Amino acid sequence: MKWSEIPRDAKAYMLYHTIIAPQLIVWTLLPLYMMYSGYSVLEVGAFFTAVNVISIPLTYLFGRAFNHWDIKKGLIAIDALDGIAYVLYGFAKGAIAPLMLFAGRTIEKLSTVLYPLYRAYEQIIYPEDRYEEIFAWHLRLPEIARLITFPILGYLFGYVFPKPEHYRLAFIFFGLLSIATMAYIWLFLPSVGKEERITPKGFTFKAGEFKLLLTFEALLTLAWELAPGIVLINYVVFVLKKTIFEVTLIACVSSIASIIGTYASERVPMGKGFQAIGFGMFLNAVYALIMALSPPFWLALVVYAIGDFGTTLWFPFYRSWMFKLIPKEKASEFHAAITSYRRLIGLFTPFIAGVLASLHATLPYAASLVLFIIIGLIFIRLSRPKA
Repeated sequence: MKWSEIPRDAKAYMLYHTIIAPQLIVWTLLPLYMMYSGYSVLEVGAFFTAVNVISIPLTYLFGRAFNHWDIKKGLIAIDALDGIAYVLYGFAKGAIAPLMLFAGRTIEKLSTVLYPLYRAYEQIIYPEDRYEEIFAWHLRLPEIARLITFPILGYLFGYVFPKPEHYRLAFIFFGLLSIATMAYIWLFLPSVGKEERITPKGFTFKAGEFKLLLTFEALLTLAWELAPGIVLINYVVFVLKKTIFEVTLIACVSSIASIIGTYASERVPMGKGFQAIGFGMFLNAVYALIMALSPPFWLALVVYAIGDFGTTLWFPFYRSWMFKLIPKEKASEFHAAITSYRRLIGLFTPFIAGVLASLHATLPYAASLVLFIIIGLIFIRLSRPKA
């Protein structure tokens, strides 16, 4: 699919995600800041678990409400909440640091309550007959932005401004940037209210396939959340004795692999989506296997690239399959329900990941390996012609 073939509104939405991509460095800076401030990897995992509980029922309730409200307003609310959270992180110093961190993380978690609106918005504004092709662009542009900005930010925060007070200033800076991104949403993204989402004629809800989707979501949630970013940060910075710059190098190599993966996904023949998902999961399993063996830094670079290539390869086909199972007029409710389900399953995974990493820095990857293999086998079986 050529860029010129993409509808204007879809382009504006993709560019929004491209603009906010550099801000995601905060997700790396925060756990590292906490570790530099004296928290162990176990305590960081427990902290993130402690603020997960409130988001589960709220996610579904807000998703159901946005069946009738303009989804665009929800996207603005996400950026507003994230901005407030980042500023609070910036004031996490001294005796009030735990309070500011908990308050900031709670507010940021409230913003994630609205994250299902991203998927609902995509399902509505992206052309439904081109989902698999358009998601290649959806993934590609933010990865290019990360590739350009993350090495610069990683070098700055790894070598030039490596102290906790520098990180606090960065949190405030990125928090204030949310004002600009909120303005962009208001000015350039189209409204999506109740009248814009009408399910196409001939749509039939497939309960059997939807149950399979829920099984996949459960396994994938466990596979990724048992080896979250804090595990990589702990391994690279505290075991391999590197800096955040090396962590961002892994992110950059992964972005290169993801960009290549978007082009590879466009060349998968029609009707071969399940095979692509199965093969992508096999590559994810390779990544988890090698990371479980405590590789040197250069090999960690390689295997993270392999894993992200695999993820980018299967993602467009999985998201297209998901969208075809969900009626448009209830898109926000369905996506919110799926997210609540994933959060319930992953409620204690940050703490479990912290426990595993405290026993051995790369043990969480071994748990992910088993789950990736199971998922891959499921989709390989689905790809076989029915007798």
